[in-house]
Amino acid sequence: MKWEQVREQYPEQWVLIEAISAYSENSIRYPEELSVISNFPDSTTAWKEYKKLHLAEPSREYYIFHTDNDILQVEEQKFVGVTRRLQ
Repeated sequence: MKWEQVREQYPEQWVLIEAISAYSENSIRYPEELSVISNFPDSTTAWKEYKKLHLAEPSREYYIFHTDNDILQVEEQKFVGVTRRLQ
């Protein structure tokens, strides 16, 4: 499903989606083909569901967007974390 279709089907709602296909350009991620997992009236409930799914399947590309957004784009950020060496 394309973003335009999601916006038509779920007007003025928060949607939890999985990017089936996406590309990156200039540190921006552009989801192209989407699968709607669920829709929500508020962002708090959407984030709770996102956290559950992401914890269970961290390699999958899940996002939350509001359908008032015209364009889908996500700024990619480098992971800056602490790693621990095992000796």
